[in-house]
Amino acid sequence: MGEKVVAGTIGLSDRRRYREKLQQCLEGLARLLAEERFDRPRNLMGLEVELNLAGPDGMPRMMNAQVLERIASRDFQTELAMFNLEVNIAPHRLEGRVFDRLAEELRTSLAYAHRKANEVDAGIVMIGILPTLARDDLVSANLSDVDRYTLLNDQIVAARGEDFTLDIEGVERLTCTSASIAPEAACTSVQLHLQVTPDRFADVWNAAQVAAAAQIVVGANSPFLFGRELWRESRPPLFQQSTDTRPPELQAQGVRPRTWFGERWISSAYDLFEENLRFFPPLLPLRDEEDPIRVLDEGGIPSLAELVLHNGTVYRWNRPVYGIADGVPHLRVENRVLPAGPTVIDVVANTVFYYGLVRALAAEARPIWTRLPFEAAAANFDQACRYGIDAQLEWPRHGRYGGVTRVPGVQLVRDELLPLAAAGLDAWGVEPADRDLYLGVIEERCKRGVNGASWQSRTFHKALEGNMGRDEALAATTKRYSELMHLGEPVHTWPVGLPEPAVPLG
Repeated sequence: MGEKVVAGTIGLSDRRRYREKLQQCLEGLARLLAEERFDRPRNLMGLEVELNLAGPDGMPRMMNAQVLERIASRDFQTELAMFNLEVNIAPHRLEGRVFDRLAEELRTSLAYAHRKANEVDAGIVMIGILPTLARDDLVSANLSDVDRYTLLNDQIVAARGEDFTLDIEGVERLTCTSASIAPEAACTSVQLHLQVTPDRFADVWNAAQVAAAAQIVVGANSPFLFGRELWRESRPPLFQQSTDTRPPELQAQGVRPRTWFGERWISSAYDLFEENLRFFPPLLPLRDEEDPIRVLDEGGIPSLAELVLHNGTVYRWNRPVYGIADGVPHLRVENRVLPAGPTVIDVVANTVFYYGLVRALAAEARPIWTRLPFEAAAANFDQACRYGIDAQLEWPRHGRYGGVTRVPGVQLVRDELLPLAAAGLDAWGVEPADRDLYLGVIEERCKRGVNGASWQSRTFHKALEGNMGRDEALAATTKRYSELMHLGEPVHTWPVGLPEPAVPLG
């Protein structure tokens, strides 16, 4: 949704014309695939991290415009709400010491942004959902002052035709309503891009779908919303419900939500783009002047602007992306599963685990998606979001009889997935020192049963046991999290609880 969108009136005929243009774009994509016009293999990866702004008191600060003005870098952009920012790391080739370089770039960018935010009494917090957010913070008045967000909100609200209902039952239950999509802004994530050739796309996307549950088991970092303790990774149910254009009657009919895991393994990137057109009405029917078929007939490369824009309003956890670089089209798998944080080393460890695991799974002679029903992969994702480090996952049995069995997620990661990830990183040509350092972080989380979500929950409960009120405990947990985040040691080493107050000398 990085398009320059100008808010304006959308007429009754605009959607019909846009739908026709989308079909032309889809035809153009099919021709590009058939004519093999896409970029050669380049092993390129990219990273985006969404961030929160909070004050020294741990409370959100609605001032991204002021902070961005001070940062003055094109690497940083607005996000949906005024307490959000996003940092983009330039694409890197997956080889050598790439992950050490990535960590250094991220560390430098965040430290600079944090210093600039401090100038206006705010700071950067890298976390899935800021625990101190209140319902009054997530209202349309606090959406960033950007036309595309206003228009997107207006169109989703109009499509739904009534308030959004949030109803999430985890450790506790949250029920409330919202008149806008603003609650979506609570979700801050890490987005991992992998450029792939069309012939490898389906295997990589299927592998990413398989890997999603394991990513959440070790990486969950969003246990709180609006003062309630919910799922260990509460972003997926929150994102789905806060962007849901379906009133209850359409949900009951089985109409698909715009935020979804999917419903089948695929055989081509085309499958996903075609599904997006078939299942989801356009939200932003803004047409471009380009005729994609004529551009192709003349030997050019079409931007497929409508297809790209529509694709950006369907929130798959692994999303297909069409792009053009240096006049050559390419495809990417955008992995949107992970929450932000806790520290730079944790983010990079999650990144290393993902790229290694996906490479290995996609290259298996007998792919796991031929042995694991898609429904089991979707159920695994749900279980991982609910229970995080304690989740039980379904996995294909070893041996001649096949079938699936339930196994603790941490056991699966330690015994099977970490060795696969190591092999995948070797296949990419990643330096063994980087491989061992960052996969070692994932292994330690599994051994100790600790991730960002479990640390937040345990620290919050210790604060409650120390006779703090809930709001005070959430603020104290957020402040402590922020301190430890900026110190930079991985979350599995963090002491649980709040530091003892200093005793005055004398």
